Amino acid sequence: MERERQGSNRERPTPDAAQLARAVASRLRAAGYQAYLVGGSVRDLLLGVTPTDFDISTDARPEGLIDLFPGSGAVGAHFGVVLVREGAVQVEVATFRSDREYDDGRRPTSVEFETDPRADVLRRDFTINGLMMDPTTGAVLDFVGGRRDLEARTVRAIGDPEARFAEDHLRLLRAVRFAARLGFQIETETWAAMVRRHESIMKVAPERVRDELERILTEGGARRGFELLDASGMLSVLLPEVAAMKGVAQPPEFHPEGDVWTHTLLLLENLKGASPTLAWGALLHDVGKPPTFRMADRIRFDGHAEEGARLARGILARLRASRDETEQVEALVANHMRFLNVGRMKESTLKRFLRQPNFDDHLELHRLDCLAGSGHLEGWEFCRRRLAELGEEQLKPKRLVSGADLIAAGYIAGPQFAKILDAVEDAQLEGSVATAEEALEWVRKRYRPEGR
Repeated sequence: MERERQGSNRERPTPDAAQLARAVASRLRAAGYQAYLVGGSVRDLLLGVTPTDFDISTDARPEGLIDLFPGSGAVGAHFGVVLVREGAVQVEVATFRSDREYDDGRRPTSVEFETDPRADVLRRDFTINGLMMDPTTGAVLDFVGGRRDLEARTVRAIGDPEARFAEDHLRLLRAVRFAARLGFQIETETWAAMVRRHESIMKVAPERVRDELERILTEGGARRGFELLDASGMLSVLLPEVAAMKGVAQPPEFHPEGDVWTHTLLLLENLKGASPTLAWGALLHDVGKPPTFRMADRIRFDGHAEEGARLARGILARLRASRDETEQVEALVANHMRFLNVGRMKESTLKRFLRQPNFDDHLELHRLDCLAGSGHLEGWEFCRRRLAELGEEQLKPKRLVSGADLIAAGYIAGPQFAKILDAVEDAQLEGSVATAEEALEWVRKRYRPEGR
């Protein structure tokens, strides 16, 4: 299939995937069928990159594929797509096809199975993804000038760019992703069609948009990707809250790099191997600055972290992100300014801060934030040092007092229990109490049982 599976968020196939692809092709050819590697795997092999998965295109019909590979799954029977599995490894095998009309800007209303590999290539998106390769000999079939464009480092639509983008609007984002990840230019006519049709991206399902944006953020070249999104017009329609960062000045004593947009681009430029949540956090950490901008004694953004967390939650809800992903990104945005105060925090407050879920992402976001601004890493270094000093038992000690202990001591269960338990845990984290007896005595001195 033309669709490219996500490489950054799924388990990479074992090296046996290439072996399975060759075995599948060999069996197809032994049965009298054509069989070629196609799409991203061929592109990557020619670029000297190890493919993350393998697709095979063939003139065998779906029913023939299922006969040849018992136990395979027909994942897209209407489109002639079958998954051949061997253990944890799988190869996608698709029948040569040409696509008919696209009514929804996503997938064709019908397809026609073909015997000519050229017909299969002509319905694909970009020339660099339209190459076929004999998996045994390495011979390449190139009907659309894909090798030329690989050498020229160019993303070019196959045929008429307007038609390609009208068929599947998500190709607008895919063009950006390939250009950013590979460091390629987008061919002039292809780019012009993207600019003209940029608003079509709003017709794509939010989940598909989110997945592509996430890939742009995590597969490499995130800064270039978002510069292309901005230049094409897609950024302003997909993420107007991010586009609003452009031209929003920052105090030069803290941000010599320039406005909020420039600062955010610098963070994206330095993203390396980031998790999806860290990448979204990097993009959105200052999204609250435009609406909180004010000029006082200097430029100020009062409460921008809190406003940013609110906006980030809304953006990810709009893109239908999972609850867990949304909560983690929201936490990254809400907490990114707290690093400025880590050296002045009470011990209990610091320990609670350091033991947040996925704190490594918080720490890395702060490092990237500093490097894209003042360059001062004192807070980052302080947290790393304290984490090295504090073991898990000191950060998350077993509670000394439970609700049952409070009841046994004469306290009546109620809303105050949570307050008391949190307070005694603070005392424990501060080192004021170390045993259950000390903790209960600490409670008795500060909280009287109700009714006494």
